[in-house]
Amino acid sequence: MRRKINIVKKVFAYLLLTFGALTMIIPFLWMISTALKEPGQIFTMPPVWIPKPVVWENFSRVWNAIPFGKFFLNSFKVSLLGTLGTLISCSWAAFAFARLRFPGKDAFFAIVMLTMMIPGQVTMIPVFVIMKYLGWYDTHFPLWVPSCFGQAFGIFLLRQFFMSLPSELDDAAKIDGCNYFEIYWRIYLPLSKPALATLGVLTFMGSWNNLLGPVIYLKTIEKFTLMVGLSFFQGQYYTDYSLLMTGALISILPILVLYIVAQKYFVQGIALTEIKG
Repeated sequence: MRRKINIVKKVFAYLLLTFGALTMIIPFLWMISTALKEPGQIFTMPPVWIPKPVVWENFSRVWNAIPFGKFFLNSFKVSLLGTLGTLISCSWAAFAFARLRFPGKDAFFAIVMLTMMIPGQVTMIPVFVIMKYLGWYDTHFPLWVPSCFGQAFGIFLLRQFFMSLPSELDDAAKIDGCNYFEIYWRIYLPLSKPALATLGVLTFMGSWNNLLGPVIYLKTIEKFTLMVGLSFFQGQYYTDYSLLMTGALISILPILVLYIVAQKYFVQGIALTEIKG
């Protein structure tokens, strides 16, 4: 009887997961289909999933309609620098909160966590004024330099992972003559690849898909990111959905490649990062 119940539970779980997977993949399939359609086929009823004919020219059209290559490189530059800055700064702060002892450590960590409750709209104007005062308006610096000062979620994620590592590693390294930076660099970073991959993928994806930041800080077309460039296809009275979906399809390729490469570590990071006090 118990075996039959377990089988029913597994079947139900697989059906639920299959339904969820189909729900997630249908918009992606529609985007691919739209990217290969003629404009007149996009909103036909019933929907045409397989384009007839397949319009491969949309890829060359989207590349020539806007400075697509320049926008792509700008997005990659900003996302890469922002991700590296986040990983370095968050790992430093997380190591300090997890392994160092200093007065007020818990209070400082609580303050860092409280910043997660502050909406971005509250700090938008003060940050813009600071960037304007620094002379960074219409540059890429406001889009990635703040990442070099850490973020609450990244610090929390890496701190929890660092605390899951045995403290005996620190003692053994100190006996061998390592200082705190050497312990961080030689022991904790190599062991924290899953957590770093998780934070790296999430940070790169967030920076790559960021639209509000470039709209606020950039005014020169040559400095626009890809997300701003794709908005050119969406007007007040007309939207070229075929080119918009083609550009969106190309824009998600770096994220897919990054996730495929880091998938092993990403899954481990989600599974191994546990919440400790």
